[in-house]
Amino acid sequence: MSAIVTEMSWRFACKLDELPVLGARVLERSDADGGNVAVFRNSEDVVFALLDKCPHKGGPLSQGIVFGERVACPLHNWSIELKSGEAVAPDVGCTKRFPVKVDGGEVFVDLG
Repeated sequence: MSAIVTEMSWRFACKLDELPVLGARVLERSDADGGNVAVFRNSEDVVFALLDKCPHKGGPLSQGIVFGERVACPLHNWSIELKSGEAVAPDVGCTKRFPVKVDGGEVFVDLG
């Protein structure tokens, strides 16, 4: 029996107080590395990270409006769940989600 090993690759994103409430910051990555990652903070101070690309037409989710635990894509107003990256019905599609941790007021994203 073999064990599955997952390697965590935590990257510092920003200090929590530098992440606007109901806003986002972008972790820049090359296309070869998978593209940019958007880090969001909602009104409850919960932090999420998604690939910065709407599953519909690739709009920059980091420029969308955060409400509750969703973000509205700035291009066509699709709602995307911040917890899962899933589009909200009737729309369908998903963008990649990344684990996030806040430690000592600093935000880290697992890009592994």
